[in-house]
Amino acid sequence: MEARQSSSRQPISREIDSTKLQAFVDKMLGDVGAAMTGSLVMIGDELGLYRAMAEAGPVNPNELAQLTATNARMVQEWLAAQAAAGYVNFDPVAGTYTLDPEQAMIFADEDGPAFLASAYDIVAAGYRDEPRVREAFKTGRGLGWHEHHTCLFRGTERFFKTGYKAHLVSEWLPSLGGVVARLEAGARVADVGCGHGASTLIMAQAFPKSQFFGFDYHMPSILAAREAAADAGLADRVHFERATAKDFTGGPYDLVCFFDCLHDMGDPAGAAAHVKKELKRDGVWMVVEPQAADSVADNLNPVGRIFYAASTMICTPASMSQDVGLALGAQAGRKRLGDVMREGGFNHVKVAVDTPFNMVFDARL
Repeated sequence: MEARQSSSRQPISREIDSTKLQAFVDKMLGDVGAAMTGSLVMIGDELGLYRAMAEAGPVNPNELAQLTATNARMVQEWLAAQAAAGYVNFDPVAGTYTLDPEQAMIFADEDGPAFLASAYDIVAAGYRDEPRVREAFKTGRGLGWHEHHTCLFRGTERFFKTGYKAHLVSEWLPSLGGVVARLEAGARVADVGCGHGASTLIMAQAFPKSQFFGFDYHMPSILAAREAAADAGLADRVHFERATAKDFTGGPYDLVCFFDCLHDMGDPAGAAAHVKKELKRDGVWMVVEPQAADSVADNLNPVGRIFYAASTMICTPASMSQDVGLALGAQAGRKRLGDVMREGGFNHVKVAVDTPFNMVFDARL
């Protein structure tokens, strides 16, 4: 209540540039429209509307409703909203809607390299968990990963899997000198913070002679990962267990992987020290982190906007909910991340791959 008791204050007097004001209003209207459209993307993804459009070609609302066993009036409004957003194309003469190949890659091809519809599950978690995060602002106690809505876990798996499938085996692992040869010959690999196991299974499918061990402190995610391994026929050499980054066992490992999770940890330096204990002397620690420069000013771009928002809602409160609570955040930058790895005992740390969205670190003893 105290924060709202400001009505007695005099308004700040300043001149308004009407052109700048209108430009900012236009920007905000675009942002509000994007925020509203996100829920419609989730509906289209879940009900198969995009996939049906990609397969069928031009369709009118009635035809799309028949293809997806949905209500034609609701589909009509959904299609209009999608066209207004520029997510589908509308032919006013024929009265039909289409997805062009590029739009289909984004919304309909979950196995492709550019699928982004799943990102809105993560966005939805931000809205659903806003009251809890707001409380974390007041208390500083943070909010654990396990305390979020379940759509975050599903969305994280599907969203990050797109990048892993496109780059992990073909680019990231080959950038780590000597690692691919060891995996092909038969290596022992730990995937820490594995979530639903997408990264673990992608590696296991590519390297059939190696053994893979996924660890996560979130037991529902471990159960989902075990089910996925069984469905893929990999349960004989892919194992998932509940453990944290500071107490997983089973080493010594040839390769330990942290995919987009080091910055979420309360004590990342302590995690690094534990990796050192579980890693072979000539082993490699691969750390994949969100792309970020070392200064806030250099991260003020569209990618940084997404990562800072996700960090505020998910990553920073997750770290603050744990022991130490270092709260690196998703835009920690390579210098600070490298310092954490060195503090844990890794003397040789370099960025092996830079992409628009990720940094892949090669850390060795």
